[in-house]
Amino acid sequence: MTLGLTPGDRVLIVPPHPDDETLGAGGTIARLTSQGIEVHVLAVTCYPLPRWGQAASTEQRRQEFEAACDVLGVAGRAIAWADDERARHLEAHLSDLVRLIEGGSDLSLDALRPTALFMPAAGAVHQEHQLVHRACYAAARPSGTARHSPDIVLGFAGPEDYAWAHSPEQHPVVVDITESAAVKEKALECYRREMRDAAHPRSLERIWAIDAARAAALGTERAESFAAYRLAW
Repeated sequence: MTLGLTPGDRVLIVPPHPDDETLGAGGTIARLTSQGIEVHVLAVTCYPLPRWGQAASTEQRRQEFEAACDVLGVAGRAIAWADDERARHLEAHLSDLVRLIEGGSDLSLDALRPTALFMPAAGAVHQEHQLVHRACYAAARPSGTARHSPDIVLGFAGPEDYAWAHSPEQHPVVVDITESAAVKEKALECYRREMRDAAHPRSLERIWAIDAARAAALGTERAESFAAYRLAW
C-alpha cells in the first residue's frame, strides 16, 4: 500500500509541462500503478521553446509524453493547452486554469473525483510551475458539496528546485521507489531531449543523487519526497 491508497482509487497529477510528472514523481507514479491505483496526468502547457540550443516541436513533446505515460502505466493523459495564447501566457489565464482543474476537462477534479492530487510544490524555480501551483491550490480548496476536494494533496519538486530554489519547502512525505526506480529511468529516457549531461540537475546522475538523498530518511536506495498540503483520512 502507498499513501493509504488502495486498488480502485484514482490519482490526478498536474505537471506544468510534459516531463515534470516523471522528473518529480515518476517513481511514485510507477509504484502506484503497479499496485492497481488509477493514475491520470493532466499536463498544463506545451509549446516550442528553444533551450540548450534546440527546440522540440509540440508534436514531438506530445509523443514523448505519451511514451513516458505508457511506461509509467498512466491511464488517462492529456495536454490541456498547446501552442496557443493560454499556453504561452499562463498568468493572464490563471482563473481559466483554476476552472480547468476544477471541472473543465475529462481529467479534472470533478470528472475523476480522485482521492489524491499531486501538483507542483510552492517555491519552484520556474515561473510557470509557481502559477500551476497557485491554480491547483485554489482548485483543491475545501468547498463542501459544491465540488470535489481530494483527501490527499501533495506537492512535487523537480531537480532544478532542489538545486536552485531560494526557499524550498519541507517535503516530509517520503515514498520508497527502490523497486520502481528502473521504470522511472525508462520513462526519463523518453524525454532524453530534455535531459542534460552529468553535473547539471537534469542529468540522470544528479536525479539519482537526489532520490538517494531522499531515501536516507527511510534507509532505502531510492525515494521521492513531497510537500504535504492535505492528508485527510
